[in-house]
Amino acid sequence: MQQLIDFEGLFEEKLAEYMRLHRGKYSEKQWEALIPKLYRQFGETYISRAENTPRGYFAERSDEALCALLVRYLREGVRVPDFLCRELERRKPEALVSLLRAGAPAEEVRAAVEIFGAEAAAFGGYFRVLEGDADEETVEAVAECLRGNADAAKAGALDLYGRSVRPELMIEILSRVQERDDAVFRILLREFRGSVESGELIARAGYLARYGDPRAADALLEAIEREDIGYLEFRELRCAIETLGGVYETERDFSDDPAFQAISGKTE
Repeated sequence: MQQLIDFEGLFEEKLAEYMRLHRGKYSEKQWEALIPKLYRQFGETYISRAENTPRGYFAERSDEALCALLVRYLREGVRVPDFLCRELERRKPEALVSLLRAGAPAEEVRAAVEIFGAEAAAFGGYFRVLEGDADEETVEAVAECLRGNADAAKAGALDLYGRSVRPELMIEILSRVQERDDAVFRILLREFRGSVESGELIARAGYLARYGDPRAADALLEAIEREDIGYLEFRELRCAIETLGGVYETERDFSDDPAFQAISGKTE
């Protein structure tokens, strides 16, 4: 098997030589602007070991070969060339979805997530990752992409929620869906109604406000009348009501609430 080429290392060598030859010519800010230009030029420079330019080296390969190279770079601890990532981002090959599976190495999953972003074509793989025991950083990377295209993620989120897989994350994603859907609304409303006892009222009220269905106003008004809510919960509920076009003007006394005292500066 051919040894991997450390294109990033080759560029750093060339950059070091260039900086030595031009010492004192540029300010630090000028160097910051110049280095990306030099990197682009490097991408079009013939490298004898590659028998091609760095950009051309990856551009001439098949989707499967590019994905295999990405995995090799990651597993062998050689820095992944930016030219490889850019070529994968341009193509977004289906072969790369194979890295998105439960139990896959975290660095491989995150590399694929960074390339696909919020592309719906990768969502099936994203949900497979979430069904596994992925680490927190990987879960957050996947979740951020799903949040960014929640309508496309709706079916997968409903499926995982129905199977009690990361339900809190699924609720949050569903709250970002733009298309009105009774199934989504019922879930958000049910979760909100059970949130006082679970201690999740603030988050769940925010989800209803974000979803924006005015039918939720009655449930919010009912909750804000409860005597057992604190100041922070009251404030979030009132904000949610106003977001949905409602009004709540009843005065409430929270002078004994520690959160109110801290915010208002009235602690003794």
